[in-house]
Amino acid sequence: MPKIVDHEKRRDEIALVACRVVAEGGFDQATIVRIAREAGYTTGMVAHYFDTKQDIIIAALRLMLRRIDERLLRNSEAQRPDLLALLTEMLPVDEERYIECAFWIAFWGQVTADKRLKRINAWVHQEYQRLFERCLSRAWPEWSRGSAQTRDGVLRSLSTFINGLTASTVASRGDWPAQKQVEQVRLQIAMLRDWAAAAAPAKLRKERSSAA
Repeated sequence: MPKIVDHEKRRDEIALVACRVVAEGGFDQATIVRIAREAGYTTGMVAHYFDTKQDIIIAALRLMLRRIDERLLRNSEAQRPDLLALLTEMLPVDEERYIECAFWIAFWGQVTADKRLKRINAWVHQEYQRLFERCLSRAWPEWSRGSAQTRDGVLRSLSTFINGLTASTVASRGDWPAQKQVEQVRLQIAMLRDWAAAAAPAKLRKERSSAA
């Protein structure tokens, strides 16, 4: 009886290996030959699933986002999910997340020279914004009551900060242990809460003060 092959699982395996190869050696080192060797497949097998190296990279990006999405879903199922815990899922605080983040930062370096990757980057950016907004809507109690301008400001500031912290950690991992990353995000959340509260209408500030 012929062996049943899970093709989607095999595509994910190749994409995951590509993430690791890029994270360890950059895009130039991530040849199809090396990705195939690291995955334990022949180049012909990899070519069966992906036409080009760029296609593998795009599959790796999609896999990375899906893994983040799955982690966020698990952590947001609590009745009152914690915003810091949710955002920590996006940080390079362990080996799995570090590989994802290092791959993402390496991808940034390729975007300016490739029109197709620019379009992919725009899509990835939108997906990241969606993930950040979902975190805020689930774990920031006053989120829905803020003005559109305030929500946009919080979302942009938070996503920019996380991206910067991620880049700093990938560039100098020893300087950014997990605890230090988490503490910086905690501080950023506190400052954004203060800013959002100050930007709220006087009536809403009074309601919050009474509730406190």
